[in-house]
Amino acid sequence: MVAERESGRVRVRGRDDEERLGAAELGGELGERATLVQFSSAFCAPCRATRRILGEVAGIVPGVTHVEIDAEDNLDLVRALGILKTPTVLVLDADGRVVRRATGQPRKADVIAALGKAF
Repeated sequence: MVAERESGRVRVRGRDDEERLGAAELGGELGERATLVQFSSAFCAPCRATRRILGEVAGIVPGVTHVEIDAEDNLDLVRALGILKTPTVLVLDADGRVVRRATGQPRKADVIAALGKAF
């Protein structure tokens, strides 16, 4: 199934370069070098594993922050960003620009590689 093959892959979407998020949208400060933004829902099992992976990456890569956003409580932001499923991870650069996006549970190595585009 195509959706399963694409799940967890970090990819670039053309319009993401125009999207920018700040502390007001995130409910917290941007990371000094990059921010990993995770959109989750309450009963999403892959969201828990994604939370752990992103937390580990933020803990080992200096200047990177992990922010988790409840998709159900932030429907306006979810719609504005075109979030269709959880977990969805956005990689933001230091200025809050969306430089990478992943749907599904990402692999730690892919997240670390995606951070290279944010630095």
